[in-house]
Amino acid sequence: MDKIIRQAVEDLAKSKKAIALTGAGISVESNIPPFRGKGGIWEKFDPMEYAHIDAFLKDPVKVWNALLKDMKEIIDNARPNDGHLGLARLEQMGILKTVITQNVDGLHQMAGNTDVIEFHGNFAWHYCMECNNRIKTKDVDLSDIPPRCACGGIYRPECVFFGEMIPPLNLMRSRQVSSTCDLMLVIGTSAIVQPAALMPIIAKQSGAKVIEINPEQTPLTGSVSDYIITSKAGEAINRIMAELQTLL
Repeated sequence: MDKIIRQAVEDLAKSKKAIALTGAGISVESNIPPFRGKGGIWEKFDPMEYAHIDAFLKDPVKVWNALLKDMKEIIDNARPNDGHLGLARLEQMGILKTVITQNVDGLHQMAGNTDVIEFHGNFAWHYCMECNNRIKTKDVDLSDIPPRCACGGIYRPECVFFGEMIPPLNLMRSRQVSSTCDLMLVIGTSAIVQPAALMPIIAKQSGAKVIEINPEQTPLTGSVSDYIITSKAGEAINRIMAELQTLL
């Protein structure tokens, strides 16, 4: 492990344009449950019944009571962990340029990253479906379900429901930064959900070094990624940052 950490430190120190692709694994350490996999939200809820846009439009009360109310509480209480803070520090050091995330928690921005591309939107903000008024999730009043804007419209999260498109600009920018970076950190993602899983392949084909940080191997391991640090995100990034700051 020490050898791999040192290799990551050397690669980051030489990088001129590093980016990161993050998934649920980086936010688990902030007590945000993943959607997929063991212990994930979709073990408890059928996403087609509770997280599809048609289900929300048909019965917003049901979706708010079963899923969105609890999600709001989780997001309200979540704080960036060492993984998020380390990536923000890498940006401050001029190494990391962009974070592409599959997460909807807004923790990268809270930690201090300024260029965050959100594949699936975010749950940190809601907007009125009638007048488009935006409101921070923490300010959404749940005394009535579904919560409503002053105009009477229903609030919904800015995250992308099943059945909705990934914002085209986000997809375009993700492809662009992936094809022009010289190093990509792939952190806490299973690398099976498209189109996010395509970004490391684009980076690799464009000549970038791809470094995985994940407790388990993924479809990228041994084929796309140059090497994997088999560790939780916060622990690995803490070790990398401790050594990196002695070099720069």
